[in-house]
Amino acid sequence: MSLNPRLVKESFAVVEPAADKAAAYFYGRLFAESPHLRAMFPPAMDVQRDRLFSALTRIVWSLDSPGSLASFLGQLGRDHRKYGVLAEHYTAVGNALLATIRRFAAEIWDTEIEAAWVAAYTAAANLMIESAESDAGVSPAWWLAEVTDHELRTPDIAVITLRLDQDLPYTPGQYVNVQTARWPRVWRTFSIANAPRDDNTVRLHVRAITGGWVSTTLVQHTRIGDTLMLGPPIGTMVPSDSGRDILCVAGGTGLAPIKAILEHVIGSGRRPNIHLLHGARTAAELYDLTDLVRMESAFPRLRVLPVVSDEPGYDGMRGKVPEVMERFHSWAEHEAYVCGPIAMVNETVRRLQRGGMPPAHIHRDIVQGEP
Repeated sequence: MSLNPRLVKESFAVVEPAADKAAAYFYGRLFAESPHLRAMFPPAMDVQRDRLFSALTRIVWSLDSPGSLASFLGQLGRDHRKYGVLAEHYTAVGNALLATIRRFAAEIWDTEIEAAWVAAYTAAANLMIESAESDAGVSPAWWLAEVTDHELRTPDIAVITLRLDQDLPYTPGQYVNVQTARWPRVWRTFSIANAPRDDNTVRLHVRAITGGWVSTTLVQHTRIGDTLMLGPPIGTMVPSDSGRDILCVAGGTGLAPIKAILEHVIGSGRRPNIHLLHGARTAAELYDLTDLVRMESAFPRLRVLPVVSDEPGYDGMRGKVPEVMERFHSWAEHEAYVCGPIAMVNETVRRLQRGGMPPAHIHRDIVQGEP
């Protein structure tokens, strides 16, 4: 059975406008046919539905890029171990997915399209199963982490230091899923804010989102001595050793992975020129400025520029970060790392490309909100 990316993409494009309804139908079908699987999912399914469609979209539109698809599916397969996913569960998921696509693409559905979806899902599931099985022999499904420090930097932003019970192999710029004892089976992603350390500690920068179960718990109710669960590291915004000078653009707690990458670059012995623009709405939300100034003092080639958008009386640089970025010289020859709210990231990337920076030199990540 051979892959036919064109048919999969064409039929998926019919389903995309009804993404919310399709995701709800998928989980309804899955739990009706396999009710025992419901216990593996969180009580509230809205974030889970968004993640499903986001992952499915990435898989469908990467079918023509086997290398990047295999990397993404491998990470996904390893990450699913923390939910207790087994090989046999993929059959139930595949049946529910096929029924969903068939229903929402009914106007064009035929046996050829069905065969294309079966082939695509089978290949994807096999990659995820193989990755999970190979990972099981060398890595735990999750890590336990003790809170060793909890600093409330603003009323809704905390910097949390964790000591893991065993080695967590990760690359600076990656993120982990976190679960608290207060909300079992509810996992939320947070970037690691430091390069790997010998003492097995990691730092998280967490903003409490209104209505966010995990983020609010981490900021307002977590104490030193508490235990969290961490999933395996994920993410592709990792350092490039290109030798180019570096531009970093961070919005809010999007600073976390940027900081880990900076620590790595500085510790590597390389000596590129580095510009870091950290944007916030108010000066009070520049929550890590003291440590950034310390890094700047220790590494003279690093220039830190705080940017505030919504405080007219601020006596430093004011404006939106993407706009402020363009007030300087051309960045076309730099390597760029961008992380923050999705609108900021998209606008920054658009301006960098307009200014002549090749897409391959732009590394990006999004700070995800919580419901």
